[in-house]
Amino acid sequence: METVILLLPMYMLLYVVYIVRLIYGFSKVKTVPFENLTPKTTFSIVVPFRNESGNLPALLDSIKKLDYPETMFEVIFIDDFSKDDSERKIYNWRMENGHYHVTLIESVRRSKSPKKDAIMRAIPIAQHDWILTTDADCILPENWLRAYNDYIQKTSAEMLAGPVIYKGKTRLSHHFQQLDFLSLQGATIGGFGLGKAFMCNGANFGYAKKLFHDIKGFSGNDHTASGDDVFLLQKAMTAAPEKVHYLKSREAMVTTKPADGWVSLFFQRVRWASKAVQYEHEFAETLTWAVFLGNVSLLIFAAMAFMGQLPWLVPAVVFAVKFAVDVVLMIQANRFLRRGRFFFPILGSVIYPIFSTLVALYSIVGIYKWKGRTLR
Repeated sequence: METVILLLPMYMLLYVVYIVRLIYGFSKVKTVPFENLTPKTTFSIVVPFRNESGNLPALLDSIKKLDYPETMFEVIFIDDFSKDDSERKIYNWRMENGHYHVTLIESVRRSKSPKKDAIMRAIPIAQHDWILTTDADCILPENWLRAYNDYIQKTSAEMLAGPVIYKGKTRLSHHFQQLDFLSLQGATIGGFGLGKAFMCNGANFGYAKKLFHDIKGFSGNDHTASGDDVFLLQKAMTAAPEKVHYLKSREAMVTTKPADGWVSLFFQRVRWASKAVQYEHEFAETLTWAVFLGNVSLLIFAAMAFMGQLPWLVPAVVFAVKFAVDVVLMIQANRFLRRGRFFFPILGSVIYPIFSTLVALYSIVGIYKWKGRTLR
């Protein structure tokens, strides 16, 4: 028991140290001013989809509103064996908007990762210099391509991670996801600021086609169902870290939908967490353990207090310290994303250690469902 009592504060201290480092890293990444330079960069927008009939109209409408020369970008949709009328909606939109270069192809399964297979299907036919990936349940901002073009012209970047925000309803699960996503965005940007980028979101991710080929694409991690974004980022960081940047631009913010309900959220996070055991990035591995052990430590402190082995003051103080550093990181992210007030931070911080610990444990030993498929 004495050993446990000694180790738990050390684990929590490790957690606090890493979150403080991310807070510092976040402050090092400056918001990019929008200059609206003359378009010079050409883009191939790659959108894998499966059973997205309800979401595609909003995405297609946002593509139509992109403020960029239509001859300088194309859109490649890859159908991952949809069972609804997603294809029909894209066909109809393409017929009504024939001046856009839109390609619709079917995916070919070659690995255990449906999304990586879909992207690999698109890249050989992509006609432009830069690949931008997004998801079918996203809405693209009007100046999305211009923001990328600005940054590419002014830097030597060949890979750019962009910001993603949720647009949810008033459900508790949606508010919880807002808080969780603020933490993820804060950690993402903080990692870039420390020069140790380890995470990004495929809903807003871009890379030069040349760099993709130079680092041999998804080779080496195509056995993992998820990770079309994170593993590619980590490979690029190993091969050419000076070419990997974060596009901290409000003009580049892509909007996506939260998971619909706690069960969907749980399996979404299991899918995300399943990537962590495959990390070959030292900072990412250590941070993953620090977060896991920090949350487990708080739960053990609470359990010991519940059983009368510790006064409740101990878990209360530990929770307060953890909450303080978490909120600072979320406030930083919230200011950049301009999300206004965020709700239930204390309740969310009570739920999070339980939720994240269950997700972490299940991701190691369990299976999950995604888009109607059962994956491990």
